[in-house]
Amino acid sequence: MAAEIERKYLVNTALWHPVDAGVLYRQGYLSSVKERVVRVRIAGEEGFLTIKGLTTGIRRSEFEYPIPLGDAAAMLDGLCEKPLIEKYRHRATHGGKLWEIDVFHGENEGLIVAECELRSTEERVAPPALAGEEVSSRRLALTLLQQQPDRTSLQILDEHPCLIRSHRREQRGARIS
Repeated sequence: MAAEIERKYLVNTALWHPVDAGVLYRQGYLSSVKERVVRVRIAGEEGFLTIKGLTTGIRRSEFEYPIPLGDAAAMLDGLCEKPLIEKYRHRATHGGKLWEIDVFHGENEGLIVAECELRSTEERVAPPALAGEEVSSRRLALTLLQQQPDRTSLQILDEHPCLIRSHRREQRGARIS
């Protein structure tokens, strides 16, 4: 079975400065129940359909398939729950690991998360200096953020202790150290 095992951290914006423009990600959910999510995503010029199971600790089942870009765009525009989630993803290497830094926009403006995928739940990773509070075992509730468009992501996250609490960005961007 395919699995996603990752560590997630809020980003200390005073220590992170972008070195590139990042890649635009647009994503939406066909299903957003607690036990499973079905996500459609456009990452740059590529489309993906992803099914994820319930998270246990830092692990959950994940199945991801490339789909035609036109199909992904049609599903995002016509089938997915609104509003869609938009973010720019930046990539950097630290400690021999690939780190992905997501800078959210739109309804989720101000949320910046860094994550690193692991091979096993026992694998240890040394977070880069930009990493603030670890939020790996908390549910980053993008589906909850997506379902409450009249509220800011920061209001929602602050009011739900099981979710990631974020702070407004002081600066945009990313240099990893």
